[in-house]
Amino acid sequence: MTTRFLSAAALVACAGFVAAQAEKGSDLKAVAAAIDGYRWEFPCKDAMPENPKEGADCVSGLVTGDPKKTDNFSAEKAFGGEKGKRYKVTLRFRGVVEPMMYKNGTKDGDHFYVGGEPDNGTYNIYKLSVSSPKAHYFLNREDKVGHKIFTIDYTKTIEIDGGATVSFLGDGQNGRLISNFKKLVVADLKPAPKPFNGQFVQMDVVEVAEAK
Repeated sequence: MTTRFLSAAALVACAGFVAAQAEKGSDLKAVAAAIDGYRWEFPCKDAMPENPKEGADCVSGLVTGDPKKTDNFSAEKAFGGEKGKRYKVTLRFRGVVEPMMYKNGTKDGDHFYVGGEPDNGTYNIYKLSVSSPKAHYFLNREDKVGHKIFTIDYTKTIEIDGGATVSFLGDGQNGRLISNFKKLVVADLKPAPKPFNGQFVQMDVVEVAEAK
C-alpha cells in the first residue's frame, strides 16, 4: 500500500476550504437574525400572588379597551438571504403556555400545528406566518383546552424564501389567560430564575441551510 502525503500548499488549500464552508454556514444563520430570539408574551396585569391558586387565571396586561379586540399583538420581520433562494430554517420554541385547539391543519409533534385555524374562542393563540412559501404554524396545540399551564421545548424546521416577510401573532381572544400558577421557569430564558408572570414563547434560530 502506498501512503500519500499532502503538500504544505495542499494542506493550506484544504484548511481554507473548511474555513470558507464554516464561514458560509455562519453567514447563512445571519440571514435569519431579524427573527432570532423573538418572544410572544402575554403578561398578567396584576402581580403574581405569593401562593397562586391551582388553575387560576388572570386579567391580561395587553388589554387597552375591549378585551375581545385588544388582547393581542403582532409583528412583522423581513427575512434576509437572496431573493430566488429558499432556506431551511431550524427553530427552537421554548416557553410557558396554556393549551389551545386548532383544526383543518396537520399535527406535527405534541404542540406544533401546521396550517389550519383556531378551534376555540377563548384560549391564547400563538401563530407564526411566512409570506413565501406561504404557510402558517401554531405553537401550543393540545387535544383539549382547560385551566392548565405547561412548558414547551421543541425544534422544527420550516422553509422560508429569501426576502420573505415573517409575521408573529399573539391573540388572547377574551382578555384573560391561565396564569403561571405553577410558577414554571424555563432555564436560561428571562426572567429565569424567576417565573414569568403570565405566558410566553421564545423562538431561537438553531440553523439555516439552503434548500436543495
